[in-house]
This record gives sequence, structure tokens and C-alpha cells, in this order.
Amino acid sequence: MASQDWFDKDFYAVLGVSKDVTPAELKKVYRKLARKYHPDSNPGDAASEAKFKEISEAHSVLSDPEQRREYDQVRAMGGGARFAAGSGGPGGAGGGFEDVFGGMFNQGGQRTQFRQGGSGGGFDDIFGGMFGGGGFGQTSGGYRGFGGPQKGRDMTATTTLDFQTAIVGETITLQASNGKPMKVRIPAGVHDGQKIKLRGRGEQSPDGGEAGDMVLTVAVRKHPVFELDGKNLRLDVPVTFAEATLGATIEVPTLGGDPVRLRVAPGTPSGRVLRVKGRGVHAKDGVGDLLATVQVAVPAHLNDKAREAVEALAAALPAENPRDDLIARARA
Repeated sequence: MASQDWFDKDFYAVLGVSKDVTPAELKKVYRKLARKYHPDSNPGDAASEAKFKEISEAHSVLSDPEQRREYDQVRAMGGGARFAAGSGGPGGAGGGFEDVFGGMFNQGGQRTQFRQGGSGGGFDDIFGGMFGGGGFGQTSGGYRGFGGPQKGRDMTATTTLDFQTAIVGETITLQASNGKPMKVRIPAGVHDGQKIKLRGRGEQSPDGGEAGDMVLTVAVRKHPVFELDGKNLRLDVPVTFAEATLGATIEVPTLGGDPVRLRVAPGTPSGRVLRVKGRGVHAKDGVGDLLATVQVAVPAHLNDKAREAVEALAAALPAENPRDDLIARARA
């Protein structure tokens, strides 16, 4: 919300832009100035630090469409007037608050009383509609002008990891908006599209308040074999018809390690899941497993001898239809 600063300061002039500057142009100019005057780039330089706070304050208002509209309204309405009672009293010379707003409410020199809160309305009620509602001066980052320092703006960033890095976790380096590298710890088992909130890693406050946060969105490249399911790793394991029918011991790959041996029981159907304990993600809240889903591989080509053997097997098997139960349940 508006404060005396909005009357006194020309934020467009602070950033060196015109009043019709586009959001994209505003962002470009701000980044250039922020890099130039950031305290990290000018250690011990009080003037640069003051300039950085000034441009950050200007950008925080002008980059927010609602605040920018309010700021333009206040500047157009009051110019350089101040929220101060005139020394000459009502209608007298040197008026301030009443001189600026008197005409708006057709009061002329008449004194108008503004009450803070209460069911009868007052200061907030009058200005809430003009500036978009809410408590006068209060923002999500504290109070602007009339209260404590405001929180710095939040920032967003993205990074892409290969599958194994996402599984085991790693410390990566991001490029911050001020051009300096920023180290970020990625936890083990991060998912594709997951957002990680980094407290205090956003923009610095323009007036010495708490820094904003950074929200990091992680993209994870797909693996040709494994998929992440919570803390578990999943993969499909093909077995031959003979292995599934008669039983067998097979080898199954693991992520970043040697294959493990698994027992396939006789009569194992497609879709059965075989579990390898402790070969999933090693996360803070526990260790996942490796889940191998059996897929019976049907041969695409048979020679005459193999075909005769399959036909003999079919003739020897009980005459039963495995789809009878499926059809019956569908009709129920």
C-alpha cells in the first residue's frame, strides 16, 4: 500500500525508465543495476549498498502490476504532497493531507476525520476501495512505509538432473541473479517436477529485512530401465516361457551396482513383482526396495521342432479356458 515514500520518490527515475516501460524492459534494467550495485560486488561501499536498496524498493513496486497501478494513482493524485496537517489549519496555507484529499470528497476546507478500523468504517474503509482493499500499508512482506522492513521478493529457478544423480542426491551449483554461483543440496530421491523451497535464497530485502526464498523446480531425465516409485525403484524383467513355467534363477540389474540373483518360482505369471530389499533410494526417512515386475516373453519365431513341442504341450494341458472367470465377472 501507499506510503509517504510513494509521494516523495519517483521510482521510474530511480531505475532510469519511462512511465510506460514494459515488464520485460523493467526486469532487464533492474538486473543490470542490481549486478552493478549489489553489496557482494561492492564490499564495504555504503553508497552502493544504499543505491541497491533504493533500486530494489523501486523494482518491488513497479514489477507488481497491482502495486504499480496504485503507485501511479497516488503519484497522479497527490504529486509531492505529504501526509501532514497544514500549519494553517483547515483550509489554511501550508495544508497537507486535507489539501490533497479535500477535493476528492467535496469537503473543501472542512476537516474530515478518519478512524482506524471499527464497524463504523474509517481510514481503511475509504482507502481500501481506492487501492484494492485490505489493511492500509500492510503487505505479505511486512509493512511498507508505516511499519517494519519488508521481506525480499521470492525467486524461481529450474535445474535438470540425470536419473542417478536424482536418486543419490548431490550438491549442485546454480547461477544466481547477481551473477554469482549458488550451491544447493539436492536430496536423494527427488522426483521429476518436484519443487524445493530454499529459505532465504531469494532477493535481498530493499530495506534490511528478511531475504526472500527461492523455489527450485527439478526436472529428472528418464532412465532406459528404471523408474522411481516413492523410495522404490521399479523395472520390468523379461523371462522365457520355460523359465516362468518351470521356475528359474535369473539375474536382475541394479542401479549403479552389480546384478542380483532372483528366484522365479514355477508357474510365475506376467505381472508378478519380485522384491529385492534395500536396493532402492537411501533417503533420510528410510531405504527403498528394488521391485522387478515379471514379463513373460513369448517367442516371435518358432522352428518346426519347437512348434511341434508347443503343440504337444497344448494337447497335454488340461482343457480349461483362463478367460472364463473374466467373462463371468464382466456379465455380473
